Amino acid sequence: MGKKIFSGVQPTGNLHLGNYLGAIKNFVNLQNDPNNFCIYCVVDLHAITVKQNPNELKKNIRETAAAFIASGLDYKKSIIFNQSLVSAHAEGSWILSCVARMGWLNRMTQFKEKAGKDKEKASVGLYIYPILMAADILLYDATHVPVGEDQKQHLELSRDIANKFNLDFNSPDFLVPPEPLIQKKFARIMSLKDGMKKMSKSDPSELSRINLNDSSDQILNKIKKAKTDAEPLPDDESKLANRPEAENLLGIYSSLCDQTLSKTINEFAGKNFSYFKEKLANLVVDKISPISSEINKLLKDENFIDKVLSDGAGKASQIASQKIKNIKKIIGF
Repeated sequence: MGKKIFSGVQPTGNLHLGNYLGAIKNFVNLQNDPNNFCIYCVVDLHAITVKQNPNELKKNIRETAAAFIASGLDYKKSIIFNQSLVSAHAEGSWILSCVARMGWLNRMTQFKEKAGKDKEKASVGLYIYPILMAADILLYDATHVPVGEDQKQHLELSRDIANKFNLDFNSPDFLVPPEPLIQKKFARIMSLKDGMKKMSKSDPSELSRINLNDSSDQILNKIKKAKTDAEPLPDDESKLANRPEAENLLGIYSSLCDQTLSKTINEFAGKNFSYFKEKLANLVVDKISPISSEINKLLKDENFIDKVLSDGAGKASQIASQKIKNIKKIIGF
């Protein structure tokens, strides 16, 4: 039996290799299974939980959609849209916020991490955005959601909300508690300058990440300057325990080749980093440069991107608005 997939990416701008290997590449694989029905969303309502420049936000929405398409997501096979075009998301979030419990939200660790020390100045939206995430998923009866380990807690909240709604309104199986699809291997791509930190757009050093719109020369330079240690590459996976940079670079190579880490280790055992970096740089260029070129090409035709998102929103709205209509009927509106 096929899966009904929903997942979203925030439009933060400049998507990087970590976003691609940790999420988008998996989205494409799920889409290419003919038994799956996939919905991929640019979650712009989530983005405004922190202050945004309106012009930058619009640009970032288009960039994220372009990265989706350039990476292999097909708007003819999958529904691709941005969240704010489908009002059912906001409406569903409010209704579900009346089902969710304060205690559940208080346990969400990501709010504590994102709000930092001064929680009093964080937006209410940042505190309750896991409920919007639940609405995103439950409106489409998604059976499976690709998530990273850091989002697993939010998916559990979606399940709790679905189960409580069904129980409160005596509507068994009406909201579908989703199952997580957690990528086991290479889900977290680390910084090229610090193997203990996740690759991130917010890192002040451009050398810490490979952006999906980087040129071939930029990619080659960043791989060349990536942090390593003085030892040759190991001949066994167990010997990577205290070598985070080596493990990260070998993981990137493995993921791009669709092979196991063990196979990559066997391929480069005993080799020095200069040799491996050359091979890795050429591989990254081969895999990422076509995506970069396609992103740049797509961004020159904003009308096309806007139409893909608008058409996708029309399809999404048909599903979500019917679900909202049924929710309202159940709760007495």
